[in-house]
Amino acid sequence: MAYPLKFTYDNCLDSAVGSEGIARADLDAGQCAEAVRAFRGRVDSGAIGFPNLPEEKATASAIAEFANDLRPELDHVCVVGIGGSALGACALDVAMRGPHPVQLSNANGKPNGKSRAARPQLVVLDNVDPGFVAAALERMNPKRTAVVVIAKSGSTAESLATFLIVREWLVAALGKRNRERIIAVTDPKKGDLLAVAKAEKYPLFFVPPNVGGRFSVLCPVGLVPAALIGLDIAKLLRGARDANAVCWSEKLAQNPALTAAAVHHALDTRRRKKIEIVYAYSSYLWGAAFWYRQLWAESLGKRVNRKGEVVETGQTPVAALGVTDQHSQSQLYMEGPRDKMITFWDVEKQRVELRIPKEFSKLDSFGYLGGKSLGQLFHAELVATEAAFTEAGRPNCRWTLPRVDEHSIGALFQTLEFQTAFAGELYGVDAFDQPGVELSKKLTYGLLGRKGYEEYAKKLKAGAE
Repeated sequence: MAYPLKFTYDNCLDSAVGSEGIARADLDAGQCAEAVRAFRGRVDSGAIGFPNLPEEKATASAIAEFANDLRPELDHVCVVGIGGSALGACALDVAMRGPHPVQLSNANGKPNGKSRAARPQLVVLDNVDPGFVAAALERMNPKRTAVVVIAKSGSTAESLATFLIVREWLVAALGKRNRERIIAVTDPKKGDLLAVAKAEKYPLFFVPPNVGGRFSVLCPVGLVPAALIGLDIAKLLRGARDANAVCWSEKLAQNPALTAAAVHHALDTRRRKKIEIVYAYSSYLWGAAFWYRQLWAESLGKRVNRKGEVVETGQTPVAALGVTDQHSQSQLYMEGPRDKMITFWDVEKQRVELRIPKEFSKLDSFGYLGGKSLGQLFHAELVATEAAFTEAGRPNCRWTLPRVDEHSIGALFQTLEFQTAFAGELYGVDAFDQPGVELSKKLTYGLLGRKGYEEYAKKLKAGAE
């Protein structure tokens, strides 16, 4: 299959939005080509691994076979993880089944209707809010639930704490058979989760050491949950491979990921567009918008560049849902501070269509709607919103998917990861570390009495006095 996505950015140009836009000449072809070469060097050295994930066909086959055997026994798949260990699975689930999947079991854990023949429902425990976790456990039947605990480091406090609670819940219902329903996804060589998984003989899948959490959706981190709920992970990887075929080009006109990175970088550095609004005009893409928030924010929000100079880079990504947020956020984007760019996510072919009845047609507010489809209204609102932003001098671009399926979603994920990697090269920062989140982790360990972190507890105590 061919690469399915289209990226257009005419409404980011000064010819469309005046002085708030950039010139085509601001997209430095030479600098962009060098960004591709620099990133390729990191991949070829083995330092960065996500571009190679679509070629891991043996791993995908093993996951699919494992999932096919277990799936008939399940009503729920419970993912225990946080950040990159959870957002990808959520995005895949929402993309393929929508943001409000049909409940497969009732409050007592008993199947509803034909749920045994349906795909299991995904439940993601990505927060340690006790009420959230307790409510999720009440929804699920432990005898028909598989738990996927995901932590690349093997030591993530939130994931391990939740895992211990969920494991106790499984043990109470299944006894020693709990081991058959817990799947671990972690580093292949180190970490306490790996040690526990081996001791308990849990099924194990590994996160490649050179793949960071926010770039891990197309490795077992995302593929294991996706396969267990019945998604076609082979198609997902095929879409990513099709993205690879275009995303390695050094020519701007042939590489949409590179073009998008250059447009974002130029609008930020030349026009001070420090906020990106990701306007998803599909409820099926809402989960992907949240996944992208982490990818863009954590990769590019850096205090220092690779030379050690203080730069404090990065755009703030904000997720918006079309058309819902036209009635909650667009007023700010139209008339508020000129510090934003808007990226629309559009889908050409809706998965379903609903015809608007020709009722009350003598009344003007009803008459013009009758006989049209909701999809027509939906797309018209996107086009109108795009035009309004452009007329107001607000730079905007658009990603277009032909439809939301595994192939296009695989291509979207891989393309946006390439876009992020190229942007890191253009900014001169390391897009693959996250030093800014380490201090809060260490302070948390200190507060909870973890050995080796006593100094952080003292620091907090001193600050409170």
